[in-house]
Amino acid sequence: FTQHQRLQNHPHQQQQFVALSNLKRWGEQPEDSRDQPRPRPADYSQFAAHFEGGPKHPVSPFPCDAQINNRFVIWEGDISQLKIDAITNSTDETLTEKNRVSKKIFGRAGAALTSAIIHDVKRCKTGEVRVTPGFFLPAKYIIHTVGPIYSDKYRTASEATLHACYRNVLYKARELGLKTVALCDISSVQRNFPPDTAAHIALRTIRRFLEQYRSEIVIVCLESNARSIYEVLAPLYFPRDQLEERGALWQLPKDIGGLYGEPQLADRQIRIIHNPQHSVMIEADDDSDTSPHDLEMASDVEYSNINLSLAAQLSGAAHSFTQMQGDLDRQRLLGDRPRMVYESVLDDGLEGLEHQERYERLLRRAKTEDLTEVSGIGCLYQSGVDRLGRPVVVFCGKWFPAHNIDLEKALLYLIYLLDPIVKGDYVIAYFHTLTSSNNYPSLQWLKDVYSILPYKYKKNLKAFYIVHPTFWTKMMTWWFTTFMAPAIKTKVHSLPGVEHLYSAIAKDQLEIPAYITEYDMATNGIHYFQPITNTSSPAS
Repeated sequence: FTQHQRLQNHPHQQQQFVALSNLKRWGEQPEDSRDQPRPRPADYSQFAAHFEGGPKHPVSPFPCDAQINNRFVIWEGDISQLKIDAITNSTDETLTEKNRVSKKIFGRAGAALTSAIIHDVKRCKTGEVRVTPGFFLPAKYIIHTVGPIYSDKYRTASEATLHACYRNVLYKARELGLKTVALCDISSVQRNFPPDTAAHIALRTIRRFLEQYRSEIVIVCLESNARSIYEVLAPLYFPRDQLEERGALWQLPKDIGGLYGEPQLADRQIRIIHNPQHSVMIEADDDSDTSPHDLEMASDVEYSNINLSLAAQLSGAAHSFTQMQGDLDRQRLLGDRPRMVYESVLDDGLEGLEHQERYERLLRRAKTEDLTEVSGIGCLYQSGVDRLGRPVVVFCGKWFPAHNIDLEKALLYLIYLLDPIVKGDYVIAYFHTLTSSNNYPSLQWLKDVYSILPYKYKKNLKAFYIVHPTFWTKMMTWWFTTFMAPAIKTKVHSLPGVEHLYSAIAKDQLEIPAYITEYDMATNGIHYFQPITNTSSPAS
């Protein structure tokens, strides 16, 4: 029934509602001298000589913007009293967690909310969101999300998941066409999150969201202890004048997140621990299929001794992190879903709006700009089809001059070549043969490329073969597919030689440079692997 009917049924609650007009926007000045003046930040430029290294940022990454500040609110109060479009409930995977916020929400919403959780919603995975009506709440909707448990040992994973919570809530609100959304403190004390770290993540994620969308209003609803932290840190991300903006150059952390406020995982240290008790865990993918290579070579090629040892060591860290969140989280991160939180955000949120528009702009440029300086290198090209009739894209790492090429044009050429191919299934054969450090692009660039490319690139990629991998390649492949590109993790296959490809790709369909075959024969000999031939048509 309608919100009006709900209010008629509970008229005694009307006096407790808090309307948006009663909330003070972040950019508003004190109305008169009786209001508590905001603290003035120090002008670091006056005594910059006393600070070693100077400001942490040369220019403001979060410039003063009155329009954004007027759509941001920090409010201390009961989130269940807000008469807005949507409020947030921080809960556990069964959506039955009893914390201060959820008790107020469930108590005011009534038994209908409990019934909806039990019979309709049932579960929510960590980092994801579920939506229910507000029922007897003044808010129209409740967006439920499950925050991670924090651990110093696995700080990167904890921070990334918390960011995903805020991102998913905001994008879900926009997907529903909502203009006002209130965020509670998702990183509650019982989840062991450092309050300042959590506040930085929340504030920069909100700021980036409000930069992208110019009509939504975000309210951060907090208790008194958290409010004091947010009001100290908010001027760094939402400066209200030039003095606050200049002060932020000195006070902001060096890691200010990526384009959408996400933690910069590429800059974090990889923790390798010795934990031989854990076996290799592979993430399942609904979109992956079984190729001839998968059927014939999984046991003796996919995991060589060195690859198995590395994977066993590295998977121990992920295993321990997920263990502290219970079996549901362990399954989420290591096997029972096709995409992790970041994939869901990128695919469902960004691609529908500005992200898709950005890709379309790049595609238009790729079709019109002169890219001969990249195409002439010959490091990326299409070479026949595999045994299932899927186009094969070849990339030769040795020929990619990562430090002597315009990487923006390299991205445009990648889009130009792959856009017509990725509309259907395809495979990639990457030859790491004789590559050196001069051929390695930065991990940040790889991350940016991965985030820019639409979901069809990941979904329709059915196999990614890495030929002649090194220890460095295997380590970075594990890290990249675990923390940046989990959607393609099970599609990556490390092969010690060219002939191992022949079970998946016929020899006459594979066009590769002579230096690769010469290196292969010198290293592995001639005809070291004979694929099993099958005269029947392969099953797709």
